[in-house]
Amino acid sequence: MTEATGIVGEFLSLKEETEADLLAMQCGDFYEFFAEDAEIVADELELKVSQKSSHGSSYPMAGVPVDDLTPYLKALVERGYRVAVADQYETDSGHAREIVRVVTPGTLLETSDADAQYLAAIVADSSARGDDPAYGLAFADVTTGRFLVAEAEDADETLTELYRFDPVEVLPGPEVRADDDLLGLVRERLEVTLTLHETEAFAPKRASHAVREQFGERVDRLGVGEPAVAAAGAVLDYVEETGAGVLASMTRIQAHRGDDHVTLDATTQRNLELTETMQGEREGSLFATIDHTATSAGGRLLKEWLQRPRRSLEVLERRQESVAALSTAALARDEIQETLGEAYDLARLASKASHGSADARDLVAVRETLAVLPAVADAVAANPDLADSPLAEILERPDRDAARDLRAELEDAIAEEPPSTVTQGELFRYGYDAELDEVIERHEEVREWLEGLADREKRQHGLSHVTVDRNKTDGYYIQVGKSAADGVPDHYEQIKTLKNSKRFTTAELEEKEREMLRLEERRGDLEYELFEELREDVAARAELLQDVGRALATLDVLASLATHAAENRWVNPALHGGDRLEIEQGRHPVVEQTTEFVPNDVRLDEDRGFLVVTGPNMSGKSTYMRQVAAIVLLAQIGSFVPAKEAEIGLVDGIFTRVGALDELAQGRSTFMVEMSELSNILHTATEESLVILDEVGRGTATYDGISIAWAATEYLHNEVRAKTLFATHYHELTGLAEKLPRVANVHVAADERDGDVTFLRTVRDGPTDRSYGIHVADLAGVPDPVVDRSRDVLERLREEKAIEAKGGTSSEPVQTVFDVSSGQFRGPANADGGERPAGGDDPEPSLDPETERVLEDLESVDVNETSPVELLSTVREWQRRLEE
Repeated sequence: MTEATGIVGEFLSLKEETEADLLAMQCGDFYEFFAEDAEIVADELELKVSQKSSHGSSYPMAGVPVDDLTPYLKALVERGYRVAVADQYETDSGHAREIVRVVTPGTLLETSDADAQYLAAIVADSSARGDDPAYGLAFADVTTGRFLVAEAEDADETLTELYRFDPVEVLPGPEVRADDDLLGLVRERLEVTLTLHETEAFAPKRASHAVREQFGERVDRLGVGEPAVAAAGAVLDYVEETGAGVLASMTRIQAHRGDDHVTLDATTQRNLELTETMQGEREGSLFATIDHTATSAGGRLLKEWLQRPRRSLEVLERRQESVAALSTAALARDEIQETLGEAYDLARLASKASHGSADARDLVAVRETLAVLPAVADAVAANPDLADSPLAEILERPDRDAARDLRAELEDAIAEEPPSTVTQGELFRYGYDAELDEVIERHEEVREWLEGLADREKRQHGLSHVTVDRNKTDGYYIQVGKSAADGVPDHYEQIKTLKNSKRFTTAELEEKEREMLRLEERRGDLEYELFEELREDVAARAELLQDVGRALATLDVLASLATHAAENRWVNPALHGGDRLEIEQGRHPVVEQTTEFVPNDVRLDEDRGFLVVTGPNMSGKSTYMRQVAAIVLLAQIGSFVPAKEAEIGLVDGIFTRVGALDELAQGRSTFMVEMSELSNILHTATEESLVILDEVGRGTATYDGISIAWAATEYLHNEVRAKTLFATHYHELTGLAEKLPRVANVHVAADERDGDVTFLRTVRDGPTDRSYGIHVADLAGVPDPVVDRSRDVLERLREEKAIEAKGGTSSEPVQTVFDVSSGQFRGPANADGGERPAGGDDPEPSLDPETERVLEDLESVDVNETSPVELLSTVREWQRRLEE
């Protein structure tokens, strides 16, 4: 216990009551931080530190004005601090203070970021068997009131959902807290605060009761299991405990189901650069490229569509129909987008009203945004093509009559340009409340009496240099110049002498002052009461505001997609539920913005479901495959696509393995990351998925790499049967097209004339026979001597000539043969057709017994019946035996 007394003692006592990292305690017009908190805040926010004495000790002190707390609070929370806020209130004996809320990353309302700000909870299914249990998840955005629950089959799917929603704060359930591996991956892949909330909040019965009380829903109607309900209950309890005050804005709970949406794991979202580039930048992402939204809510929804593409043909065709109508109605679209630009974020305004932090200007924003709904509806109705599209239905989903009534109520109540704070007065229009009108009228009468007092005194008493004014010390006073002060009437009472004048008061003036103060106090109290009632009325209609906001955001997204389609010559793809995927002259949606893009075709169907893509480095193989994935993804959000023509069979998931970020800091090499990603694809992809593989097996020895790539190809072709594009430099894989019925070869063409190579960026049927690695090395700026020597060595290898190692100690040249088709070195042939070891004339030595046994094991392995993971383990065992 602290020995401090007074304000410091009160601060330290309150700090002991909370588990927050910092405490901001109101002291009059400032929020103060004391002791260690003051030093932390001063260091983080560059505040000045002073000293406060208490009980013979001195304590650091730093503070911010009451009206300026929000930006400082936001900055602290974004740095990962949990900040308790203690407000001051009046008692009969003076001031008292109590903690009213604890602000955390997931409960911060005061955000200027348009992105969703999710608070999440993870609960493991304690009844599950095995090392990888199922999980229940809940996601709540306190800034909008959005609330979702989901289920995940394992840790990988849990990480995928977390990556999709990108929460700022996560509450791990009791079992999850002990799972260091899962929590380590959460910390590694997300910028997130992990918070340990009380275990009791995750109890199934308590959680189920909390969900039912909050949403009025029977838990069994959600169609999710006990862990997801427990996660939802914990989130509700945490929001209530922190005092965010936004539970009223959480009006509905939705189950997020994987079978409704396309599976996009975290790796795929990163590889396709959906919302940020590999470097973490927004610019250059698919989202930034197609985002022409006019509202923050629209931008948030577009990002959600990209991260959660749909599988419903009906939903997608309705979106396409809307985009098609808007893309051809340019003038109407421009009018709609201009009108949408006047809309504010209704979901967040509803949350602020529920929290009690919305001011009069926020309610004006609600009023103005509600006026946007009928305006855009009229614009849609005025255009026959738009009126006949699903757009009209979208705008009819909210209760238009209720929205009109609320708008009219706010129009009648709030002044045209109200002050920023509730206590400044002049919030309401005349006629809104009879009692307030009476108080204002009497206030105006007294104010006019006071304003005319100086002139009346001059005329009545023949005084000069007379003014009437007011200050905090003297109240209202009559000020008379010294030259005329001796002639004031007897009923004047002097209250102060100044250098050049004297101040007086009168009984009548004092009475008017008392009346003015009573009226001002009554007006302030009455306006505050009326405003609180109005704000609560708005908060009670949070669901209506969310519905209107969702409709406007949906229209905004559809108009954005239409704008991009019209400006970039995108086409409406034909969607269906079959296997056929055919894109004519497809383009990469991002790359085409900065480069003169060479379009390419792709065709995948039931008979041609696996493309082996070969071609030189830097020729565009990766771009080609990513553009196919991006086009499919765009089609499954309802967008037009960058192509001349496209027919797209819907997929249930898009999986990519493109490159690898070395994670040595986490103890995972590039090759281990590559194999983990491949394993996830082979276990998760289905016959209805699209798989993009780029250079599987390149991170290990050549024979190991070829073996893995070969086995993975067979497994994807025979077992998974997913639509697959597989780019590789292992030319051996091109031979599989002759053995496996659904495999076909395509290559990115290059033109070589007189030693100069031109990458044509054109994809053609058939395999390639060259990699042009030396040419790429030259383009990359490798020193000329190295490039020239490389060409000389390659030429001698092709001609089966001996090569002398420059600078070597041996005078004997090394002779070998390079097989261009396989990319492998071989020894020159013997006279009898056998192969001699490279670099000598002696026959190969006989094999030792252990090597013979390994070869026998190899011959006995049935690749078609062996999983890739098991095959990889077997190959490693062979390596160990051969090395020994």
